[in-house]
Formats: sequence, C-alpha cells, structure tokens
Amino acid sequence: MSDKKQERRGLGRGLSALMADVGMGETQQADDRPLRRADQQIPVEQISPNPDQPRRSFSVDKLNELAASIREKGVIQPLILRRHPHKPEAYEIVAGERRWRAAQIAQLHTVPAVIRDLDDTEVLEVAIIENIQRSDLNPVEEAAGYRLLMDRFGHTQEKLSEALGKSRSHIANLLRLLNLPEDVLDLLRDGDISAGHARALITTENPSELAKIVVGKGLSVRQTEVLAKGPKPDNSERPEKKAKAEKDADTRALEQDLAAAIGMAVTINHDAGMESGVLNVRYKTLEELDELCRMLSSGNSD
Repeated sequence: MSDKKQERRGLGRGLSALMADVGMGETQQADDRPLRRADQQIPVEQISPNPDQPRRSFSVDKLNELAASIREKGVIQPLILRRHPHKPEAYEIVAGERRWRAAQIAQLHTVPAVIRDLDDTEVLEVAIIENIQRSDLNPVEEAAGYRLLMDRFGHTQEKLSEALGKSRSHIANLLRLLNLPEDVLDLLRDGDISAGHARALITTENPSELAKIVVGKGLSVRQTEVLAKGPKPDNSERPEKKAKAEKDADTRALEQDLAAAIGMAVTINHDAGMESGVLNVRYKTLEELDELCRMLSSGNSD
C-alpha cells in the first residue's frame, strides 16, 4: 500500500478498519463480509516476531500462566500473520507474539493463524493497537503506544478515543506521564509507583527527588500530592481560614477537556474529603447561554 493510499484511508475510519480486519473491533467488515477465521495451522518454527514490535518486555510469570492455559484449552485466539518480507515459506507476527511465545513454552508444534496482506506501516499500527488493548500493559507502555499512533500516523486524541473506546481524558492523562524524567518512568514501569503518584509529580520542579521520597516512605497518592505542593507557609495572617486547596492534575485536565468540548470556561471544585462537588460553566454572552441550554436539552455537544 502506498503512502497516498495510506492517507486516503482517513484517520479514525482507517484505524477502526484495521482493528476490525484483525478481529479486535467490529465483528464484520464494512462490506458485511464475515471475518476470515483461522483456517490453517502454522508451524511455530516458521514464525518470527516483528522486529518493530513496540512491546519489548514479556512477564515470565504471565507467559507461564498463558502456557498452562494453552496446554489445557489450546490457542483460542488465532495469531495474525503476514508473509515474511524476506524469507520464503516463513511468516512474521502482526498480532499475537505473546501467544506464540507461550505456545512454545507449552511445546505446541503449530498454532492457529490468519494470514493478512499488510504493509510495514499497517503492521506497526496493528501491533501498537493490540498492545494498547492488553489488560496487563503498564501506564508508560500504554502512553507510548498512544504517542506512536499520534506521531507516526497522525491520529488525534479524539480519533483514538472513538476507535479504541477510551475516554479522551484517559488518553490525555497518560500522555502527560511521558513528560516525567526517565528514572521516574522506570519506577512507574516497575510498579514502584502508580499512575496517580506519577501524575502528582508532573508539575513539580524536582520529580526525581520527590519520587525517591515517595518510594522510600511508601507514601499514598494523597500524601504524594501534598508533598508535591511543598511546605505550607507559616506566616498566614488569618490562620482560621484555610487556603484553597490546589487542584490535582486529573481535575485540571478534565476542566480543560470540558472547556474545549463546549467552548466555555469550566471549573470543577471538589468538596474536601467527599465525592461531591460543584461544576461551574462561565458564559460571556446570552448567545453562549442559549447554546449551552441547547447542548444540555439535546444531550449532544457536537
């Protein structure tokens, strides 16, 4: 497929079509032809992994768990393969490297597969999509997948949200994690800190040092947010009135998303220690008020 043809696929529609074609999205293609099921078994030694596979690490424990399941039930979800671009009678993995590795641990000689005619660009795109859909992906890997889809293929956060079934705020919050230093991202990859901890550190001047404190003291996310704000001033003129709490990163991101969606200023204020709060929308003209009323009454902000 040429670059021009790749562009003609369109962003969101092309992404959804690829997902459907490999059986990860729609149950049938746009022209209502049923998806092809695995109709052949391919010897494992004729299969090689994709060298551009964005996922580099595979948990040994998870692979062994999958291998045990494969011994009992077989490989339920077929691998997606393409003809190897340089080796005759060989195949390259488009989606399913984890299943292929586990099948070898389970000592299977063949695996079920579907062969697709995909170019290098589409292979990488599908590999990224499959990785993003995995439940055991760490936040850094997921964020890197979104960034690759945006930078390399021109997909927007909105299109990714529509095609992958993820909220735009979820995608935006994960992408922000990539602004952290590599040593903090390593802690997040290894599970030493959570995504909540990491988000609290994004806007700080010294995230690496603070991350060490978080890990060393075993701080909670809430404690990390307090740490990130720094020490409170001792010279308050009116100590009986507490300073207004700074909003967390997720709340600020949500305010920005809502403001962008409706074209008006939005503020969200949570009640301290509660799940309740107040959402304010500021309009500048009566026309904007009318438009807001129309959105609310129709249930559609498009």
